[in-house]
Amino acid sequence: MSSQLEQLRSMTTIVADTSDFAAIEMYRPEDATTNPSLVFQAAQKPEYRDLIKKAAQQAGADQNLLIDTLFVAFGVELLKIVPGRVSTEVDPSLSFDTQKTIDRTKQIISLYEDQGIPRDRVLIKLATTWEGVRAAEVLEMEGIHCNMTLIFSLIQAAACMNAKATLISPFVGRVLDWYTKTTGNTYTGETDPGVTLVRNIYNYGKKFGHKTQIMGASFRNKEEIVCLAGCDLLTISPKLLNELHQCSDTVSQQLSQKTADCSALEKMAISESRFKYLLNEDAMATEKLAEGIRSFAKDTEKLKAFISENF
Repeated sequence: MSSQLEQLRSMTTIVADTSDFAAIEMYRPEDATTNPSLVFQAAQKPEYRDLIKKAAQQAGADQNLLIDTLFVAFGVELLKIVPGRVSTEVDPSLSFDTQKTIDRTKQIISLYEDQGIPRDRVLIKLATTWEGVRAAEVLEMEGIHCNMTLIFSLIQAAACMNAKATLISPFVGRVLDWYTKTTGNTYTGETDPGVTLVRNIYNYGKKFGHKTQIMGASFRNKEEIVCLAGCDLLTISPKLLNELHQCSDTVSQQLSQKTADCSALEKMAISESRFKYLLNEDAMATEKLAEGIRSFAKDTEKLKAFISENF
């Protein structure tokens, strides 16, 4: 029997959730995705010192340009390893400013194009606020592809689909974290509320004919991953990639057009007020979205400080 990782490859695109080049080379994912926290972790390793030094020299004193240059530098190196796309995040502090998000996205794309990387190999990661969704809508019309991140609710996902975002990333493990802490319950893969959320999002998108791809993210254990076999994409950390590689238990497809067609989900009417109200009504989604933006913004600032102090 082949490994669970190889079985998953037959029904789902595997994405490496890391900025560690060696880990990506080992597990041969199709795509790679990063975020400020992952880049900050990688930046502290000696093997990436020359990459950071070069980015710092190119950007000069402009800290915003420095962060974008560094993220693009990591992205370019990742694209030498993966055959598909890399996801690069826009500064999380801009999550509530549509125009500034658009402007910084265009700067990132320009930096990639200066390195000879076409825009169809880049996904721009934006937090799924109402302002982020509106930015994605504009960017997608200009041929810049977006990966909408920090998704914790169906209303966020549906809004992204309406905006024709290329890809969305619901965060499985962070949903589980919230419910475990709030309820004190223990969950299996099948009862995991994060798994349930991704299944609902997948079924909604396929049932109503949306082209947006669904990528489950932020996993806490490999059972969550196996329970989402058949999802368009799954972005997985090196630790869990290794666990899947080492295990040969059978993986059965859980998500398909057939499962979507059989779902009882109804199409959602979406406006700014409806989006904000339904998000506000979901305590988990509201808290985890805010927490995620704060966390990524904090690591972005820590990264700036690290580079300033050491380079």
